[in-house]
Amino acid sequence: MNWNKSLVLAASLFAASLQVVKAQDNLINALKTNQNDNSKAGFTFTEIINLKNTSIKNQGSSGTCWSYSGNSFLESEMIRMGKEPVEISQIFSARNTYLGKAKNYVRLHGGLSLGEGGQFHDVLNAFRHYGALPQTEYTGLHYGSDKNNFGEMTNMLDAMLATFVKSKTLTPNWEKAYTAAMDSYLGEVPKNFQYKGKSYTPRTFADQVIGINPDEYVGIASVTDQPYYNKFVLLIPDNWSFDNFYNVQINDLTDIIDNALNNGYTVAWATDVSEKSFSWKNGVAYVPAKPFEQMTPQEQQEMFVGPKPEAKITAEQRQTAFDNYQTTDDHGMHIVGLAKDQTGKEYYIVKNSWGVTNDYKGYLYVTKEFVRYKTTSLLVHKDGIQKGLKSKMKI
Repeated sequence: MNWNKSLVLAASLFAASLQVVKAQDNLINALKTNQNDNSKAGFTFTEIINLKNTSIKNQGSSGTCWSYSGNSFLESEMIRMGKEPVEISQIFSARNTYLGKAKNYVRLHGGLSLGEGGQFHDVLNAFRHYGALPQTEYTGLHYGSDKNNFGEMTNMLDAMLATFVKSKTLTPNWEKAYTAAMDSYLGEVPKNFQYKGKSYTPRTFADQVIGINPDEYVGIASVTDQPYYNKFVLLIPDNWSFDNFYNVQINDLTDIIDNALNNGYTVAWATDVSEKSFSWKNGVAYVPAKPFEQMTPQEQQEMFVGPKPEAKITAEQRQTAFDNYQTTDDHGMHIVGLAKDQTGKEYYIVKNSWGVTNDYKGYLYVTKEFVRYKTTSLLVHKDGIQKGLKSKMKI
């Protein structure tokens, strides 16, 4: 297929599409009713552990939470290793992931979920294959905006891929066209750049400045239909690369997080946030003892005013919610600490990437029961996992 012809065809498909991709905006808007103006006055949080992390970012109108939280996790790893942290370009990780996803999409003749989503291992895989850039060298804001707005770009890229897979004869030019489209929106990738007086490539910057080893990190999930403590492919749409995760039991999820935090390791956390009991504005998430539909109007209104009793979730309930789409892989965030409320209940301190407009300036307090119930996956350094579990997983 001729490159210019493919661009014309893609543009025509794009023009015909009236629905702009705004999944991230829709998610945030859907959570706006989950709040109460008196929430913060009802909680007294005391920090138990608060590991160092970099500043709160705003992913804007882009489905790149996995890249923002994944790179935030790597920045905290730099701090843990005694390095001076650098803000890593989240959009460089994302564009390399989009190219990898496009290749798989074409090879599977369109039989793959597209969109802007991804997994934490995508950040590691992009780091492994392409290196990394500082945010100052690659913002991705090549279209005159001061924050990410991926709707137009995503529609264009998806239309191009639809054109390619319908072609009777696919030529190597499709990849050049796809990359050129990303360049037009995000900017071309610098081959060399200066950082603190030294010259780097993306590869040498990743190796010499950031200095993490992607092979030292472990993906964790929990399902009941796979053998425990073995690797398996987590079947969620954003695991487009079909990477493996270690399967653990439901209580192992929080045990691993606790062990990691107690030993100075933060944890990347993928979860479902499209819940009535998740409040971005109030910065609180928990599992109510009574289902939302059974609450009185007053109970619904006061859901986030002070600590509330919680339901105890079983592995079977967790699996059922996953299987019937009540638990979906909505969002990626970064667990950086542990706190307790005035009743002694423990919450994880979670760093988000939606700016600083909520009650806790971009952070949330999430109960352990919510994490056990709604987690889709974790990413942690292998040394953050307790020895007994590492032995069971043969790590």
